[in-house]
Amino acid sequence: MASPENRKGIISVGNWVVDSIKFIDVYPAKGNLTSISKVDEGLGGCAHNVLVDLARLQSGLPLYAGGCIGDDDYGKMCLEACRENGIDASNLRVLKGEATSYTDVMTEIGGDAARTFFHYRGANARLGVEHVLSCNCSARIFHLGYLLLLDELDKADPEYGVAAARALSGLQKMGYKTSVDIVSEEGDRYRKVILPCLKYIDYLIINEVELGGCIGRPLRDTDGIILEEEVKKGSRELLDAGVGSLVVIHYPEGCVAASKDGRVIAAPSFTLSRDEIVSTVGAGDAFCAGALYAIHEGYELEEMLKFASASARFNLFSATSTGGAPTLKTIKNYYQNQ
Repeated sequence: MASPENRKGIISVGNWVVDSIKFIDVYPAKGNLTSISKVDEGLGGCAHNVLVDLARLQSGLPLYAGGCIGDDDYGKMCLEACRENGIDASNLRVLKGEATSYTDVMTEIGGDAARTFFHYRGANARLGVEHVLSCNCSARIFHLGYLLLLDELDKADPEYGVAAARALSGLQKMGYKTSVDIVSEEGDRYRKVILPCLKYIDYLIINEVELGGCIGRPLRDTDGIILEEEVKKGSRELLDAGVGSLVVIHYPEGCVAASKDGRVIAAPSFTLSRDEIVSTVGAGDAFCAGALYAIHEGYELEEMLKFASASARFNLFSATSTGGAPTLKTIKNYYQNQ
């Protein structure tokens, strides 16, 4: 197998989701009817968002898609998105008789524009160890996400503790550098699912809520203020627990990077006024995409955090997950002139 040094590019494997956004006047009481005035559809999920954000950089970096989709119109949307963005989709598995994952987003037009989500896990729930280890490409970094939202990979494993750990171990043996993102959720599954994976992860890129779930304590005080020193401490704890190279934590106010060589640095976010922010959907994935590109290209920690934060900042100007994705030139011009 090729060593990471002889590889180039990024493969992102995991969640592929179609968001069907239905605009309604008001959410009805149980048993009642409301009318849908408009329907918008767009792609989301970790694998899609990270890859499209990377593609929009126009850097020339080879990009590869992996995961499971259905043999349906939504699956065709996923494949078309790859084609349009120059992403190799040869490792994207089309499952006969299964539906592509989707989320019905009921958006109230009046009032506070509240949204209610109905998610069908579909083909994403079928993504197993065998699918992950069948991904064969020359990428250097293999990004997997979101754990805690991939049913087969979240299952217990008698040898590795969890199936995802078995998959990540196999990927490292194949010569990939492994990267992981997880989903924010309520509950106590973080330590059960994520901790067994840590020693098979080279780069862990998550937010402060997910870090708190992994270390078992909150990272904001009772007033909601981020506890930066605790974020740094928690990042080091995950490195000590097994992460091979780098832990990167992002949150609205800033970010932290902790490396295996003992360095821990923090950086503030690039601020926007509340009126300038169109949506925060996909901002975490935009940060992750920026971090992955910078890691791949060997950026120093300080510049990696600036690059990732700028990527997330531009995402905030769009209502969709990837609509605000900037080019490489745009990102560099921005943070180098701050």
